[in-house]
Amino acid sequence: MTTPTCPKCESTEATKSGVVNNRQRFKCKSCGYHFTVAKIGREVDSYYVIKALQLYIEGVSYREIERLLGVSHVSVMNWVKKYGVRAPRQTDYHPTYKIFNQTELAAFFQIPGNLKGAGMVVTELGDKFMVIRWERFRAG
Repeated sequence: MTTPTCPKCESTEATKSGVVNNRQRFKCKSCGYHFTVAKIGREVDSYYVIKALQLYIEGVSYREIERLLGVSHVSVMNWVKKYGVRAPRQTDYHPTYKIFNQTELAAFFQIPGNLKGAGMVVTELGDKFMVIRWERFRAG
């Protein structure tokens, strides 16, 4: 077995130091750092990153994105920062959304009143669809 390289100081001098979550743990002899090998980070599928950024631009809050996609609102904030995304500021309109399956979406579009009076975007959300509408804030 080859000894792994320390991720902190890049030394190859390491000894075994137990098992954590069914992975071998090592201790670097040079700097004393404990680490595991073959750590597969929890990388988020790019679909969720793109969808989260789209929802953010549409005016959906971080917490709502967390509820809808199942990713942490902190992750969404980090992606917004990382990719330099800025949502346009709206003062007259606010987004509302509804989640539909395919049959419900077809029925929604059959009602003429649902197609008037507000901007609208339909986006895929896994096996469902999200309809985002902008409604004017009511004065008074």
